[in-house]
Amino acid sequence: MTQSPRACSAPPARPLLIVAGPTASGKSALALAAAQRFGGTIINADAMQCYADWRIITARPTPADEAAAPHRLYGVRRLEEAVDAAWWRGRALAELAAAELPILCGGTGMYLSSLVNGIAPIPDPGPNARAEARRMLAADGPAALHAWLAARDPATATKLRPSDPQRLARAAEVLLGTGRGLAAWHAAPRAGLAGYRVMLLLLDPPRPALREAIAARFEAMLAAGALAEVAAVAARAPDPALPGLRAHGVPELLAHLAGAISLDEAASRAIAATAAYTKRQATWFRHQKLADQRNTHTIRSRLTDSTQFSESTVRSIISFINLSS
Repeated sequence: MTQSPRACSAPPARPLLIVAGPTASGKSALALAAAQRFGGTIINADAMQCYADWRIITARPTPADEAAAPHRLYGVRRLEEAVDAAWWRGRALAELAAAELPILCGGTGMYLSSLVNGIAPIPDPGPNARAEARRMLAADGPAALHAWLAARDPATATKLRPSDPQRLARAAEVLLGTGRGLAAWHAAPRAGLAGYRVMLLLLDPPRPALREAIAARFEAMLAAGALAEVAAVAARAPDPALPGLRAHGVPELLAHLAGAISLDEAASRAIAATAAYTKRQATWFRHQKLADQRNTHTIRSRLTDSTQFSESTVRSIISFINLSS
């Protein structure tokens, strides 16, 4: 007995909302509004908000926010544990499958792209390769490691700056552990996200408003105890090469705690560095495809709380969800 075409057809694609944009643009407020209105589950797509040590300095959702709607992948890793796109993608896929309406929220563009467009199938280089790459970096410095890489994997070396120790160490460990360079791995075919229809809510506020928000947010972080949070981590004397120590504001507050700069100077530098980063973020998001154009909605203002949710956006989301059911 043959089945009808309808019986053989695949189930309809499930809806997936992505709330993205630069740091301090109001992503968390928008994601919370959507989760409360449509019964969604918010899934973190910010690398630094994965770390349990960084609640204040990364502006993770507050306990009240977490009580108002389900939140996943926030504060789930120790600072000493690796957080990268491959690890995050695996965890995010599991959370997507468990959620009735998943809402990805974050500004780590590489993570979002890895989920939607696929990720290079790079095997784990292993602890020995990782340790050797870190040893080379510590012993010889980033410039020497870049030269070492250029002699063995020029295709990768040309894409890296000699002043970028973390990415150089990553490239070295991949080459040592797999026998193949990062550039070659990234050129390999990759599988994208299947079974989902994606709607992108992209926050892209004016730069002056964003800069003002960054400054106000950092001052609020200090008032909430960010310095004590960083001091508690510093007391553990963590490996200075840990990626989690690059969270916005952490290097500057560590310098202040070491007596190198004043707290005012630390705040000024942190605000400037974050503002520069948001400029790169905004440019990246404008040029990446995370959803079809008809399902991409750009919001040109900064959201400050979950009530700022335009009715046109609401109608678009309702229509999108209904089409997916």
